[in-house]
Amino acid sequence: MKRLNVIAAGLGRGVVERHGVKKLGGLEPGFRPSVFPAVTCVAQATARTGLPPAEHGMIANGRWFDDLCKPMFWEQSAALVKGRRVWEERRAKGVREGMFFFQQSLGESVDAIVSPAPIHRHGGGMIMSCYTKPTDAAREIERRLGRFPLWRYWGPLASPKVGRVCIDWFEAMADIVDVDEAWLYLPTMDYAAQKHGPGSPQDDAAFKELCGQLERLARFCDRRGCAFSLSGDYEITPVSGGPVRPNVLLREKGLFRTRSVAGMAYPDFHQSKAFAMCDHEICVIYGEERERAARELVATGLYERSAETQALAAAGHEVLLAKRGCWCEYKWWTDRRDAPDYASHVDIHNKPGFDPTELFFFGRGTVKGTHGRKCEVVYAEA
Repeated sequence: MKRLNVIAAGLGRGVVERHGVKKLGGLEPGFRPSVFPAVTCVAQATARTGLPPAEHGMIANGRWFDDLCKPMFWEQSAALVKGRRVWEERRAKGVREGMFFFQQSLGESVDAIVSPAPIHRHGGGMIMSCYTKPTDAAREIERRLGRFPLWRYWGPLASPKVGRVCIDWFEAMADIVDVDEAWLYLPTMDYAAQKHGPGSPQDDAAFKELCGQLERLARFCDRRGCAFSLSGDYEITPVSGGPVRPNVLLREKGLFRTRSVAGMAYPDFHQSKAFAMCDHEICVIYGEERERAARELVATGLYERSAETQALAAAGHEVLLAKRGCWCEYKWWTDRRDAPDYASHVDIHNKPGFDPTELFFFGRGTVKGTHGRKCEVVYAEA
């Protein structure tokens, strides 16, 4: 291996300055602007293409599909990310590439892939598994390490220590497929700051854990004689005002419609005029009356436009920010009895919006951190 590129969740300027660290994994951190929206899939798509979101097509962790008339979150096909990959010229010359724990990596034009890919049982629950390229690598790694603990990757039991497992799988795959350049995502800092708030004891412990993981990767690079680069994707900021619910307002205005099924209110996207796809601090407005819907929301004072949202609007995407200190919640109901059956569970694919309350059992907790605004993130390389 000649180069290892690490992207660490939530590694922004404020985190580094709060802790006063001078080195991360032996690298001296500098800073650069994040992408906007500053969320996982957008940042990772920009990293692999060098393109802005309006060009590579990932403007949130979810996508609206016109042909299906609905949004879908955390879909994993690499074809969702448009544009030439930054490694294509190198790979054409024989350089071997690997992607580890990146979103939208399945089917990517690389030589090695590891991505969590559980099998959902018909009767509930799931079989923990990772997708790998080559396919038979998964069996060998599971023989060495056991099944990937996905419950530590997201949900109420998510833990910063899952980054250690990601590194275990990365190193095991490196023994099987010798790539020249690897891209590794570490979700280590993603949970505590959202659940307990930036600067909380839990968040500080997560940062300490990340530092240990980066030192481990630096030692790996020393052994392999490869270069090491590190970047953050966003910075989690404190929540002080709670959630804002754009779809409640759009439903009240008759723009967003639902249908009643067994007494529960499910979305009717086919008859809706507008819908807000919520993702942390941002919401993306879809539908034939999206411009009107955006104006209605801004008029409440709970949402705002910025230079970045206006740039996306010029490219055909209506994106709004929750006012600072708030986050956008996907819910369209105010009476708990109207909630769909998936509302209180971890169900990242059926929910038509990102739900950070999945970090709490039965969704009962107060979100303390959010992200999405443009910020300054860490960048360092050897």
